Amino acid sequence: MYRKTWMEVNLDAIYDNVRTIKEHCGKKFIAVLKADAYGCGDYPVAKTCLEAGADMIAVSSLDEALILRNKGYEGDLFILGPVDPKDIPIASAYNIAVAAISAAWVNQVCRLHCKGLKVHLAYDTGMNRIGFKDLATLHEAYDLLLQSGCSIEGIFTHFCNTDKEDRSYTDNQFAEFKKAVASLNHPFQWIHCDNSDATIFFEDEISNACRVGISLYGISPYTDRLKPAISLYSEVSMSKSIQAGQSVGYGWTYTAQKDEMIGTCPIGYADGFIRKNQGRYVYVDGMMCEVVGRVCMDQCMIRLDHDIVPGTPVEIFGPHISLETMAEELDTIPYEIICLISGRVTRRYMYHGKPVNEITPRLNESL
Repeated sequence: MYRKTWMEVNLDAIYDNVRTIKEHCGKKFIAVLKADAYGCGDYPVAKTCLEAGADMIAVSSLDEALILRNKGYEGDLFILGPVDPKDIPIASAYNIAVAAISAAWVNQVCRLHCKGLKVHLAYDTGMNRIGFKDLATLHEAYDLLLQSGCSIEGIFTHFCNTDKEDRSYTDNQFAEFKKAVASLNHPFQWIHCDNSDATIFFEDEISNACRVGISLYGISPYTDRLKPAISLYSEVSMSKSIQAGQSVGYGWTYTAQKDEMIGTCPIGYADGFIRKNQGRYVYVDGMMCEVVGRVCMDQCMIRLDHDIVPGTPVEIFGPHISLETMAEELDTIPYEIICLISGRVTRRYMYHGKPVNEITPRLNESL
């Protein structure tokens, strides 16, 4: 690591979270590793999930699936998002299951050589994103896929409001999904509707698999049994004294009201630490330190209570500042924060409490 800003990924915590969730739901486990496992590194996280008992990996696109195949993953693999019909032969050649998303999509795919293609039917119960909207269209697509020699191994829907306190919309979505599954009377290998939150609190008698993404990393409002698995750190690269009346950063948006100590950290908005973090706090050497002045592309400044030795770690989120707290303060969700962490930030993997590997995506691509 040449630039001292890193995301720490605790593989032990991910392993334990998979075991805990799978034991809780008693179903097959689909680990959703979209967007490079939410920025945490698809292959290391996939390997850990599989060792812990995951049964399938799901990603968002064909390129993400091919990346995992090229890294050596040979198990069940499913693409949750759309795949261009012209690229279906590639998915089939690499034994990758795809989502049947509409009548138009099925018609195009079935004009191609799609015999043996693994398909999961997407049924739209209220998300209004992808999937069939009515049973008649679903049945027509189902018949055409079977006639074309496809292997219809799954059916799924996606809940859009998994609020434990108000389950009415989820209950309605599930009722529609249940009708769709029953109407086809097909021996689906994979029936899945529960995302991370629903896997924890929503019990159903239809699905035989859960789809878990963010809760792999210990994020859930509905249980305290999961372990936080991700932290983000930088360090103090230098500190300096400034006098009352002096400003910090671009645009003079912060002016010292008294003599102060300012630390500089090598993390900025190009790393995913967006400018909205100005005014928030980070944790340094036992103190909460305010981010002062505008966050720069590559650096930010913090106000220190006392002088700090260069190289002192700075916790952006972790044991003292939870990812959920940071998300709430930025008026967003944990997903967005970690997915924004860029490829020039090193991923440090912890196993049995010790660092076992470091990957800087942008650097590794060039080697």
